[in-house]
Amino acid sequence: MSVEFERPQRVDTIGDDARTVEIDADAQERAALAKRFDLIGIEKLTGKFTIRRDAAGIVADGRVQAAVTQACSITGDPLPATVDEQVALRFVAEADAGQDEVELGDSDIDVIPYEGGTIDLGEVAAETMALALDPFPRGPNAEAVLKEAGVLSEEQASPFGVLAGLKDKLAKK
Repeated sequence: MSVEFERPQRVDTIGDDARTVEIDADAQERAALAKRFDLIGIEKLTGKFTIRRDAAGIVADGRVQAAVTQACSITGDPLPATVDEQVALRFVAEADAGQDEVELGDSDIDVIPYEGGTIDLGEVAAETMALALDPFPRGPNAEAVLKEAGVLSEEQASPFGVLAGLKDKLAKK
């Protein structure tokens, strides 16, 4: 698999002392990611991470920020969207990744296995951006288009909405 936005960090260069890594996708990388995630465009994708080693692996804390243009899921109209997401991850060697099944609490961080001697912060930023976006964005014209097509709103399709519609029909007779 080809990764559009690679920012590998060699694990043998990551020590116990935290260091900051800042990444920024260029125009070509943003265009490739927009295609991959079915977006009209990505105007900005950056990440700022603090990485360090601990007893259980490599810890990456930081923030991913993006400015994108999505298509309305109803009309296809362009919709601007922004992402500003906190990231907290632990990278563990593939061999150590699935040894024990662990119950995660709210304060636990996601664990990502890695192969070889690198972790990829670019892919972390790309996936964080994609997961933070609304999967079915709706623009200001969406409701009117749906109504014109005869699609009922959630309120109209609910049992109470159906009963209200029947009541209105009976009242007109």
